[in-house]
Amino acid sequence: MKTLLYLFMTTLLVPTISLANNSNADVILGEWLSQEKDGKISIFKQGDKFYGKISWGKTPGKKDVNNPDPKLKNRDIVGLVILQDFKFTGSTWEDGKIYDPKSGKTYDCIIKSKDNNKILEIRGYIGTPMFGRTATWTRP
Repeated sequence: MKTLLYLFMTTLLVPTISLANNSNADVILGEWLSQEKDGKISIFKQGDKFYGKISWGKTPGKKDVNNPDPKLKNRDIVGLVILQDFKFTGSTWEDGKIYDPKSGKTYDCIIKSKDNNKILEIRGYIGTPMFGRTATWTRP
């Protein structure tokens, strides 16, 4: 009887836990203001991965002049996808990349939500997160 009750409770709770994890993953969706407050990034989801593109910038018409690929130097900064392929791990979004249009470089990246989902800590790094830099984005 105990085994049957345990099996029944587990069957009920597992889908609930799974739904809670999915809803927690989506807290980063929407608009974020960059640390310098010179741009907005819109985070969106495709399948089970998260992406972010620049949706507004203080300097309209600014181009991606620091991109190492000469073919891409003339593209607009606004509309540029700078966050790619993030997976939610239960508490952080990992295994993604961030492109920095100011330097033209791409870094490995981890995203953490803080302060009741009002702040994102964006940590770009090369090799290991210990050797990186963190930017703080806020809700506009």
